[in-house]
Amino acid sequence: MFKPIHFEVSERKVLLRVIDVIVVLGALDVVGIVFDVDYFIINEQQWLWSIILAAYLLFFATVFELYNLQRASRITGTLRSAVTTGSVTSLVYLLTPFLTPVLPENRIQILYFYLAVTLPLLLWRAIYIKFFASSRFDKNIILIVDASDAEMIAKSLQVVDPNYKISGFINTGPAMASGHFVGLKELVIKEAIDLFESRLITEVVVASKDAEGITSNLYRWLIELVEKGYSVREYTQVYEEMTDRVPVQYVGKDFYKYFPFARNNHNRLYLVYHRLFDLITSLLGLCTCFLMMPFVFIGNLIGNRGSLFYTQERVGINRKLFKIWKFRTMVKNAEKSGAQFAVENDVRITKFGKFLRAARIDEFPQFWNILKGDMSVIGPRPERKVFVEQLSEKIPFYETRHVIKPGLTGWAQVKTKYGITDEDHLRKLQYDLYYIKNRSVFLDIRILVKTLSTVIFFKGQ
Repeated sequence: MFKPIHFEVSERKVLLRVIDVIVVLGALDVVGIVFDVDYFIINEQQWLWSIILAAYLLFFATVFELYNLQRASRITGTLRSAVTTGSVTSLVYLLTPFLTPVLPENRIQILYFYLAVTLPLLLWRAIYIKFFASSRFDKNIILIVDASDAEMIAKSLQVVDPNYKISGFINTGPAMASGHFVGLKELVIKEAIDLFESRLITEVVVASKDAEGITSNLYRWLIELVEKGYSVREYTQVYEEMTDRVPVQYVGKDFYKYFPFARNNHNRLYLVYHRLFDLITSLLGLCTCFLMMPFVFIGNLIGNRGSLFYTQERVGINRKLFKIWKFRTMVKNAEKSGAQFAVENDVRITKFGKFLRAARIDEFPQFWNILKGDMSVIGPRPERKVFVEQLSEKIPFYETRHVIKPGLTGWAQVKTKYGITDEDHLRKLQYDLYYIKNRSVFLDIRILVKTLSTVIFFKGQ
């Protein structure tokens, strides 16, 4: 019996990107050969143009969320994003002749080009939803976990990837009543061995907090699995790979064992690049801010009826307080009853203020904070001191956010919505800690691209 096939989250994203490029370039080459059109054919003279087209395609597919796996598994959202990606990619490619071929004299070729980019993309994504996102590629695993944590661990994995199936768990803690679990079977080692021998299980995830719970028999069996080529992985590693978050609520007092700070937090070359990028971006941002200011001033005069700018104390790096600048989005005296978090459909936010927030225009004055060095372009969002104190009491390691400069945008901002509940703030902290742990040039680029997506889809809060 063959070993079941399962694509990891990262593998599926690579698969989508690679085949997106292959089907589009392949279709263009076929159309060029069939209709004898040089504009389409990939040859020695045009190979560089093909690379540019592939780069455009991958960039706009990322912006329009074609690599968001939850969205990629839904037919409606995927097809809409695929059409948008094909349209924008074609338009930009055709309108940048200094990088791409000069527009063809026969204008019908432009229509052929658009169809050759968009239709194969639509067909491939429909095939992906039908076959690759189906249950035939489910991954069945066994958990090694304390019974008290079994359901929480199982749900945390299956919420992210519905194709991740928990077939049971081996308890490493005190025994619990069998009725305590819903749809999760407790196994003994003999049952687990039978499942592996029948090829129904392909991986073990070890999520036991107590090393003493790993008995000698269990340890020996795990070693045998590794020797036979099976995957045995640690829960926090799996969770981070699947969610891009640090499971801080799970690691507890052993946090620093699971959270080695990124080398880039002390890498002088990276820090120099980061500050240079902040300076250049802040100067460009301030120029844009000055250009927009007359329009914002008129809108504020009509819609907000208060001062144009709004300042507030926030907590920065090493808990240092600084004054943040924003365009006003709320009514005057919005906090006359005391400090409070902004919530969804907040009545204090004006209609014009909602537009400024959705388009992220209200954040542009913060480029002044970036130029001064209080903030960075990328980092955790700065919170007010009173909220930091409240959240630090409820959420473990919340203060760890302040080991780097706060940011105008960040991993938490582009990956989740505005925090309202304690659970929302915990999720944002998990993303912030993931960025602090893994910050790099590549991750910074991902955040900037996703920020562009947030602005285009008016998902700002």
